[in-house]
Amino acid sequence: MESFSTVIRTASHEQHVEAETSTFMSDLLGGRLGVDAYARYTEQLWFVYEAMESGAEALAADPVAGPFVQPELFRLGALERDLEHLRGPNWRDGLSALPATQEYADRVRECAGTWPGGYVAHHYTRYLGDLSGGQIIRDKAEKTWGFARKGDGVRFYVFESISNPAAFKRGYRELLDALEADDLEKQRVVAECKRAFALNTGVFRALGEEFPLTA
Repeated sequence: MESFSTVIRTASHEQHVEAETSTFMSDLLGGRLGVDAYARYTEQLWFVYEAMESGAEALAADPVAGPFVQPELFRLGALERDLEHLRGPNWRDGLSALPATQEYADRVRECAGTWPGGYVAHHYTRYLGDLSGGQIIRDKAEKTWGFARKGDGVRFYVFESISNPAAFKRGYRELLDALEADDLEKQRVVAECKRAFALNTGVFRALGEEFPLTA
């Protein structure tokens, strides 16, 4: 019998690839977009993680979501340092969510408030992705725009409290395998995971429209 961590990874693979290979992300990582596009993307991340982490404390004692609420993963403080570096000390004044981002953040907040299993689905798609593919973005950003290695501008991707990311990810998958949920609930979590990737792709699509490449 397949472990739940394998099931959720396999079932959401198509949506995951679609998000990773979006035109916006391909152009960003290919160095075809300027630092302003990277800053705008970072702004959108702030809204998603604000929704993720503002609801975390209330879920800390929940039997389903609680084991996943681990402060060493929290990204909001790092995002705010990055935004201050990218946009200046008054970065909050110009902060705005794209409609697709607002939809994404609203769904995260809804799950955090009403459905712990759904929160786990969003937690998985965000944080495990940050620990994995996010490192590619960090590396590209440092090389393309000259950020200091693991410094301001890319701190979102630097998990200072996780000394061994590979071991941490193994432990995370063990938490997924031990999820307190029956088969029907696990199917719902998998469906929400797919939805999370689709919402993320929607943000990339909107960013691509805002930053089209000119011939």
